[in-house]
Amino acid sequence: MNQGQPDPRLRLGLGAAVLAFVIGAFFLSAPVRAGTTLERVKASGTLRMCIWPEYYGVAFRNPKSQAISGLDIELSAEFARTLGARLSYVESSFASLADDLLKDKCDLSLQAVLMPAERQQGLRFSQPYLRSDIYGITTKSNRSVRRWDDIDQPGVVVAVQADSLMEPLMQKALRSAKLLVVRPPQTREQELESGRADVFMADYPYSRRLLEQADWARLVAPTRAFNPISYAYAVKPGDDEWLRTLDGFVAAIKRDGRLEASARRYGLGDVVGR
Repeated sequence: MNQGQPDPRLRLGLGAAVLAFVIGAFFLSAPVRAGTTLERVKASGTLRMCIWPEYYGVAFRNPKSQAISGLDIELSAEFARTLGARLSYVESSFASLADDLLKDKCDLSLQAVLMPAERQQGLRFSQPYLRSDIYGITTKSNRSVRRWDDIDQPGVVVAVQADSLMEPLMQKALRSAKLLVVRPPQTREQELESGRADVFMADYPYSRRLLEQADWARLVAPTRAFNPISYAYAVKPGDDEWLRTLDGFVAAIKRDGRLEASARRYGLGDVVGR
């Protein structure tokens, strides 16, 4: 061997070492597969559930006891039990629902999510489990709105909650009445009681809350189907296994009667989806 020339075997060994280092570095820096939601729920033993605790009959916090009860609170406990997991509730809203799911703040939303087309573009839904039409709420003393056909009339002010399904729906539906979009801290009830609105639009669960708790409230029901909408549970896209698991649960509670029994306990038996 010539002096000053590296041994070829040494060059080969160094090359192999460098290659091994590069491969190892690649695998260390490569993203680790997070696993499916079902895998993570089972591994952690915790099911994170997004809820809106102001949804009467669905998930509602008692203002005195602070206890949360309702159809979806009861059913979420059933779902967690089938997975062998404990429940962790994450307070959400319909305005932040998509962000909360997409940013992994919760594993699913069990909060009777309405399913308009625009929501279906960004989220994935289980099969429907409730179905409600739209109702009007007015005061017993209001003389302008006595029946459904009185709502879309000149001079009538119709209130809707900002960022709710009712806002775009009534924007399209109204031809003569004036639309009032109510934003926090104002409420639809305040606008109605003050006389700034004649009626506000709500779904069946919310209308029940007013009728049971407010002695001034009166229901204005549509005389024919106006805009029936289905409710379902929502998950983020891209996890088919998790959606199948949720869908299987909804199918099971429909089939064995748990859904209907729970809905009747919370006054929602009339809007159970079939």
